[in-house]
Amino acid sequence: MAIPVPEKRVAEFEQFGFGMFIHWGLYSQLGRGEWVQHIEGIPAFDYQKLQNTFTAAKFDAHKIAETAKAAGAKYITLTTRHHEGFSLYDTKGLNTFDAPHSPAGRDLIREYVDACRDVGIVPFFYHTTLDWYNPDFNHNFKAYLQYLRDSVEILCTEYGKIGGLWFDGNWSKPNEDWEEDALYKVIRKHQPDAIIVNNTGLSHRGEQGNCELDSVTFEQGRPTPMDREGMTKYMAAEMCQTMNAHWGFGGADVNYKSLPNLIETLCACRKVGANYLLNVGPTAEGEIPYMQEALLRGIGEWIKNVGSDALYHAKPCGVSGTGKNFALKDGKKMYFFVHDLAVVGDSNVTVEGGGAGEKLFTGLTDEIKSVRWTDCDETLAFNQDGGNVTINCTGYPYGKSLVVRIAEAELA
Repeated sequence: MAIPVPEKRVAEFEQFGFGMFIHWGLYSQLGRGEWVQHIEGIPAFDYQKLQNTFTAAKFDAHKIAETAKAAGAKYITLTTRHHEGFSLYDTKGLNTFDAPHSPAGRDLIREYVDACRDVGIVPFFYHTTLDWYNPDFNHNFKAYLQYLRDSVEILCTEYGKIGGLWFDGNWSKPNEDWEEDALYKVIRKHQPDAIIVNNTGLSHRGEQGNCELDSVTFEQGRPTPMDREGMTKYMAAEMCQTMNAHWGFGGADVNYKSLPNLIETLCACRKVGANYLLNVGPTAEGEIPYMQEALLRGIGEWIKNVGSDALYHAKPCGVSGTGKNFALKDGKKMYFFVHDLAVVGDSNVTVEGGGAGEKLFTGLTDEIKSVRWTDCDETLAFNQDGGNVTINCTGYPYGKSLVVRIAEAELA
């Protein structure tokens, strides 16, 4: 069966490769994650008082956009409104539970999109479909859905061209009619080129949904290869993940993933052609915590070392290696992603052994002309026998270890 051709916006989205997710709202002031109102059973009246102390005093949209760019991210997805119902944008009279009616006194989404465009980052909007603030969500669902569409229409008409909208919450009422066609019609009317994503949640990773959706989601889990044969529409894939155990700011959560883990996860996403959307949770005043910024910049340094071509443009090609190793292809170039190489050198200072040497890859349909490391241009010896190739992968010199090293092959 044939694989459908991706629409232009979907093909471009797949080449973004890596994005920054941002969860920020009133909950950030409490520092116990984005679900604190629900988990701790905080009464709505008490919770809504947090609006009175929301200052956004350290929210520097330009610095955040620059951080994303330094990390190698091509897009940012920011929570314009999370489940608490508080909006970072001007809701134009739909309610006053928004940033312009807080001590911040600003349309923070306006600042965000302007900053993204200034540095060449594509702005995406996260918007909840679940709402703990609006009583219609539980008592007059059809009226609530109109409120949701009106909210989304503001985002689609007030901020210029955007990259897409990322919805989350339909899983909260699995038996309700969410009138998705009507919601997506609003987007297509005003933002025909926007990517539309609707998160299927932890228990339904990778599931397809409405025909207007452009990407499936893999929340907090490694994405699996997409079988697109027979699909009526080509869909992209995206995996979103936290750096620690919270999406929103967790003031006492220091259980961060390591930089090697994040690099390997980015590679695992690209192995199956999925984007990696990595989350940060700014503080109460809107500043990215230093540990999260450091990890992002570490990913950016890795990308600078190995080169960006393999990450953004190359695609799965049916070539696999042993263990975690794999290959991607872009035109007349193939990129071999090699894990677990050792540092080589004097035994008095090197602390690892093994890992370097011959690595086997299978499933090739092209003839290889030459192979080199992208980080240093060192030429690598190889032996190809039909669809199999063995590459002599040299170890890292002392002072260098990239976690995942990429070898670029010129194809005949």
